[in-house]
Amino acid sequence: MSAIQSQSRKSLMLFSGRAYPALAEEIATELGVTVTPTSAYDFANGEIYVRYEESVRGCDAFVIESHAAPINTWIMEHLIMVDALKRASAKRITVVAPFYGYSRQDKKHRGREPISARLVADLFKQAGADRIMSVDLHTAQIQGFFDGPVDHLFALPLLADYVQGRWPGAEFSVVAPDSGRVRVAERWTDRLGGCPLAFIHKTRDPLVPNQVVANRVVGEVGGRVCIVVDDMIDTGGTITKAADALHAAGATEVIAAATHGVLSGPATDRLKNSRISEIVITNTLPIPPEQQFDKLTVLSIAPLIARAIREVFEDGSVTSLFDGAS
Repeated sequence: MSAIQSQSRKSLMLFSGRAYPALAEEIATELGVTVTPTSAYDFANGEIYVRYEESVRGCDAFVIESHAAPINTWIMEHLIMVDALKRASAKRITVVAPFYGYSRQDKKHRGREPISARLVADLFKQAGADRIMSVDLHTAQIQGFFDGPVDHLFALPLLADYVQGRWPGAEFSVVAPDSGRVRVAERWTDRLGGCPLAFIHKTRDPLVPNQVVANRVVGEVGGRVCIVVDDMIDTGGTITKAADALHAAGATEVIAAATHGVLSGPATDRLKNSRISEIVITNTLPIPPEQQFDKLTVLSIAPLIARAIREVFEDGSVTSLFDGAS
């Protein structure tokens, strides 16, 4: 005999960082597996230590860590987990980042600025990642920053189906909160059967982050239920000022739909006291009890991520999850 034939089979193993273990457990339940036991802690000076309690040799590893606050801590832990898997001889390593940190820094607006989203992708590649899976990247071009496959998942079907069920028979207008979200809003209008599309023309002071200077509505919104769609809600300034502008333009109701509830700083108070009827987000990021309120609806993204993980593991089609859209 000139060769030894291996009888081994592929094995899927799921790993979770400490940023959001509840989401990883939910994904594991959907897959019918358990999260691999991991020892992780911080040294006195803040350094992070990670060790897996089971052999990972030859496995198909999926490492889940949503880049929540403090974002730099959890990105570093994510990188260390990938490095540990590489050095422990995992066969393939997939970084699962439901919320991809630094995604807003995807290009240079002015001279002497970084492109931090590219840097994060480079770091994961150097650490040993073979592919990345994420939900609703801030811009599609981020897929090209990673030298390997990127599975870009969309929360639109989940959010749109909820809104349609919650507001049956409503005359919708889909509203992009700025010109950069128009393509996303177009996908929403297609999903909702071709309803009108509008957008908010806004200006910002480039020297003051997270602050909108002015809003003007462009499109048909009078007498309609307006759905303001975005990839994330951070401080809530953009979305609440958009709601004020829409009501001033004659909208009957305003719904906000976003994938990532970052909810930094004054976001919770702003949204509570806004003219938005309902804010619909997914649980790509943890929403602590103190940030939950009556108008906030959180949908689970775990079934979608679990289905995508299964497709990748079984060498299936992730695109098929979105009716061929990519």
